[in-house]
Amino acid sequence: MFDTLTERLSSAIKSLSGRGRLTEENIADTVRQVRLALLEADVALPVVKSFTDAVRERAVGTEVTKSLTPGQAFIKVVHQELTRLMGEASTGLNLRAQRPVVVMLAGLQGAGKTTTAGKLARWLIAKQNKKVLLVSTDVHRPAAILQLQTLASQVGAGFAAASAEEAPLAIARRALTEATLQAYDVMLLDTAGRLHVDEEMMSEVRLLEAEIHPHERLFVVDSMAGQDAVNAAKAFDEALSLTGVVLTKADGDARGGAALSVRQVTGKPILFIGTGEKPEALELFQPERIASRILGMGDVLSLVEQVQEQADQEKNEQLARKISKGKSFDLADLRDQLAQLHNLGGMAALLDKLPAHMQAGAAAAAGTVSNQALKRQMGIIDSMTPRERRRPEMIDGSRKRRIAAGAGVPLPEVNRLLKQFDHMQKTMKRMAKGGMLKNMMRGMGGRLPPGPGR
Repeated sequence: MFDTLTERLSSAIKSLSGRGRLTEENIADTVRQVRLALLEADVALPVVKSFTDAVRERAVGTEVTKSLTPGQAFIKVVHQELTRLMGEASTGLNLRAQRPVVVMLAGLQGAGKTTTAGKLARWLIAKQNKKVLLVSTDVHRPAAILQLQTLASQVGAGFAAASAEEAPLAIARRALTEATLQAYDVMLLDTAGRLHVDEEMMSEVRLLEAEIHPHERLFVVDSMAGQDAVNAAKAFDEALSLTGVVLTKADGDARGGAALSVRQVTGKPILFIGTGEKPEALELFQPERIASRILGMGDVLSLVEQVQEQADQEKNEQLARKISKGKSFDLADLRDQLAQLHNLGGMAALLDKLPAHMQAGAAAAAGTVSNQALKRQMGIIDSMTPRERRRPEMIDGSRKRRIAAGAGVPLPEVNRLLKQFDHMQKTMKRMAKGGMLKNMMRGMGGRLPPGPGR
């Protein structure tokens, strides 16, 4: 999300790293570069000014100029001010109210409100054990109601039936009655959006708010929208008195201006950040971690949490037990590992959370493994027979040609996958022989069962 901003800020701050001491002159030059980097990232001008003023004031003080490592001290100041700029760490939705607690989602068309409604439903079900009803009052966008119904079935939430011929207020009233009678804990209300703020949209959301009295009123904003997002947030806040913000599409090529501006301009906390299209790609907003990523320090804590939550620990433990008993790592096992990597967002999503100095080496080691490449590799393995997956050594030239044709890929791709697999298989054998696998399992919290005779 913050690639360009990270690059520019890192370049600006690096100029201080080798200096024995800082002066007002070299601090001023660095702050000027920081200001330009923020403006290029489409951060609101008042936000840039207050941020750079705060950094300059602290940087010329004793905490930096008298530090033994002034460059590091300056980075610490920038990190703390970035964290302060984005507000407090989110604890999620405020559900301390009589059920059903109504959560209303508002925002411009294309910001990802409907997808966010599905993600929030999953988060509430998985993390808070809540019974959730999804409701769509978007009668303007074709298939919006059907899209939310599909998402509801995917995440295990209830769905209030609706028709595009109905009035939004009638849908919301009936859904609220249903949520009350069926003892739902939370009702998530997805509203219509437009390409820009207009009076018809504002009248509609004001009417819904006055009738349904939502406990939470969330503004859903596209991270790539820049200044437009901030202006829209102010308009929605005037209409609804927002209680929070959800940032979407943070995995895209966003400049990051919305993330750094919306909290300061609206005064509303950022509660969640969407990091992909999948229903599980939603995180609580942690400004300290975001600041670390902006400054190239990585976000290893979020990476660990993501792996713990989304990786199939049971399958990993089964694989560890299998290999520790002397059985070979086969292509079916590789297929499981590729699927898990794909579900985690692919290598790019994982590398994005590593510190900048580690990313290049990790990327070189992993190769350019895109999500598309992972799908192709899984397709190759799916084109094999169960026996071929268990016994890869039997795959000769004619079998390779059949597998390539079945997967719709060139023959060299099949050869390349088999070569990679052979290397992985040998690595797994060495790990099992040296006891490294058991140590890894202990680190992951897994427990291998005792072997025979113990």
